[in-house]
Amino acid sequence: MYHSHHLLPCLHCHPYSYIRLVQHLIERCLLLRMTRDQCVKALAEYARIKPIITLVVWRELLKENRGFFHAYFRHLYSRTLLRGHVHQLPRFTRRRQWR
Repeated sequence: MYHSHHLLPCLHCHPYSYIRLVQHLIERCLLLRMTRDQCVKALAEYARIKPIITLVVWRELLKENRGFFHAYFRHLYSRTLLRGHVHQLPRFTRRRQWR
């Protein structure tokens, strides 16, 4: 009889454990300040979790924690704008020096 020894829970055999694992991995992505798309891609690539599973769990987390995600997205968006602004500033300064 063949017994497979998986380190990760199986979606079909242990759905609750599998979903908790995906939730935990999404939370780790959030700590790394990843966007939803980056998280989906990372979990598909490194944990071999199907993107549809990640999206469903992400959507449920979003429903349960609207306030957190609202603040998280606002923070990510402001960091992106600030980072883009800071990177553009020296470039404009250099252009003025040559005129």
